[in-house]
Amino acid sequence: MGLTDQEWQKVLDIWGKVEPDLPAHGQEVIIRLFQNHPETQDKFDKFKNLKSVDEMRNSEEIKKHGTTVLTALGKILKQKGNHEAELTPLAQSHANKHKIPVKYLEFICEIIVGVMAENQAAAFGPDSQAAMRKALELFRNDMASKYKELGFQG
Repeated sequence: MGLTDQEWQKVLDIWGKVEPDLPAHGQEVIIRLFQNHPETQDKFDKFKNLKSVDEMRNSEEIKKHGTTVLTALGKILKQKGNHEAELTPLAQSHANKHKIPVKYLEFICEIIVGVMAENQAAAFGPDSQAAMRKALELFRNDMASKYKELGFQG
């Protein structure tokens, strides 16, 4: 289920527009994840006490975590599917330490596309969105495979 060279170029082009402002994009992604899927917030001890969107927007920890998430994703996307070295430690920590189910990865990937579509509307048309969804599906499938290798049923 690989991407064509043109699809990877669309993914990297839009990522190049997102990357200069990872903290703002990342913060929005995490806040929407918690809003749309409140059960995900329970996985984060340091975020459990944040009840309102205002509290989340004022949390430097959420901004920091969102930046971490998108930085890791950017490193994976830039490998254009050859992401074993980046993916393995991420899968290990998400399976063994954090116990993050694959379903939560599906949630966050769709939210990432939504946030990018809003913040980069002019550059993130249907073809680019389709390419990004395909790249994120590849990422999720590879994470799920790693989870299985690690014996995690997430």
